[in-house]
Amino acid sequence: MESPAPVRILTVCTGNICRSPVAERLLQAGLDQVLPGGFEVRSAGTRALVGDPVQPLSADIIRTFGGTAEGFAARQLTGKILRPVDLVLTMSSTHRGEVLQLDASLLKRTFTIREFARMLDVLQEREAPDAGGGIQPGGNHHGDRISANTELWRALPARAASVRHLALAPEAADNDVVDPYRRSDDYYRQMEDELAPAIISVLRFARLNVPS
Repeated sequence: MESPAPVRILTVCTGNICRSPVAERLLQAGLDQVLPGGFEVRSAGTRALVGDPVQPLSADIIRTFGGTAEGFAARQLTGKILRPVDLVLTMSSTHRGEVLQLDASLLKRTFTIREFARMLDVLQEREAPDAGGGIQPGGNHHGDRISANTELWRALPARAASVRHLALAPEAADNDVVDPYRRSDDYYRQMEDELAPAIISVLRFARLNVPS
């Protein structure tokens, strides 16, 4: 009997050494606590420094929030990488456009991570009376929970898009995470300040809606 498929999430930035690895490793660490085996988070870059490790300051951020930067190697975004993905979370609107140039079929499954997080916050607020119990699969087996969770997350992009008008950013730049590559420590702190709340929102939504 085949194992149930996890939710496949891809985070995308430019070099795949600063922003998207932070999102990948922290989302994976948090989602593993929500539902072990229920999520597979990877990352790639639109102009990746292929094979490079996470930049030291980004690795520090990952460790600060309880993740690990070990064993990471940057990879180039390709259509093959995109094909099995359920959800693409990009670090900027430009990256979103580059994803869609490679695979236009991902139009309704690709968001900037900050935009997606705001949408989840709106969804959670609107559905608050039902939050906390999750959806109910047909049994208590771990595989049933993973299957039900995957079903929920595969339907989530459409639900999120339905509240986009309620989650608009005051400025277009508020959808993006600053690129700190080859810049001062201050830019890494800004990246952390922009990225961490979005990651927390995604993890909160996952925790409150995990199948029980």
